Order: sequence, then C-alpha cells, then structure tokens
Amino acid sequence: MKNLRTKIDQWLEKLDKDWDAMPVKRQHLVIRYFFAAYVLLTGVVIFNVCRDTAAARNSMAVDHIENPAPSGKQSPAPLQDSLKPILKQ
Repeated sequence: MKNLRTKIDQWLEKLDKDWDAMPVKRQHLVIRYFFAAYVLLTGVVIFNVCRDTAAARNSMAVDHIENPAPSGKQSPAPLQDSLKPILKQ
C-alpha cells in the first residue's frame, strides 16, 4: 500500500512539473479544452434528463393492498425469525 502511494505521489509530482514547464498560452488552451468538454458533457446530460422526463409516462397503478397476516387459524410459530433460534435455559 505504501509502495502504491509512493508511485502515485511521484506521478503527481511529474504531472505538476510538466504543467509548470508548459508555456502559459498552452496552459490556457488546455484549460479551455477541458472547460469546453465539461460544458459539452453537461449539455448532453441536461438534454438526456429533459428528454427522459418528457417521454416518461406519469401513471401509477393503484391496486388493493394485500393483508400480510395469514388467513384462518394458523399457528404463529412458523412466522418467527428462523435466523435466531430461541434457546430455553
């Protein structure tokens, strides 16, 4: 784990040095490209959300609620939790 962290730190330091060595105009261009990609991705996500909500059917099926209790005179013993056995002392 420590070896992985060391490699990641070295990789980040190399990226930082490469960024600092890059001319300022090139840095601005790279930032503009990343921002344009971010805006494009945001626009695509917003478009998909709007398209999905406009095409959604806003209907809900309404049915009767079924009674979870057993019908008739059944013993409540099978309804106990089977994962925790009750031990008598």
